[in-house]
Amino acid sequence: MRIPLHTKLVTIVVIVGFFAFAKAQTPQVTISQDPKIEELLALKTELTKDNELADRYKIQLYSGNLNQANTILKKYRNKIGTWTSSIEYETPNYKVWVGNYRNRLEADRALIAIKKEFYSAFIFKPER
Repeated sequence: MRIPLHTKLVTIVVIVGFFAFAKAQTPQVTISQDPKIEELLALKTELTKDNELADRYKIQLYSGNLNQANTILKKYRNKIGTWTSSIEYETPNYKVWVGNYRNRLEADRALIAIKKEFYSAFIFKPER
């Protein structure tokens, strides 16, 4: 059975027309954002940088007098120094704290490395 020529032409015109129409469409996305979102993101970044937002874990290496705390801090920075470290004062002791871990698993992994040099190190969550 032969297909008439005009049926073939109509079929070709429909197919070409469909693809021409499909190609002519260009996607366009418009995003309107409240300007306060930028302010909030900047504020969150600043608070996170200062560790004021985080409910995180830390590792304590030492608690005692200031001279020994400085010695422990220098030893940590020279031997390991991978994570941030600081001396914090909580009456009546100076404490050497390491890290700012998002979860207990991160803190446990760090503690394994730290315990090789600092046997009495332990994980805790500081109170605000």
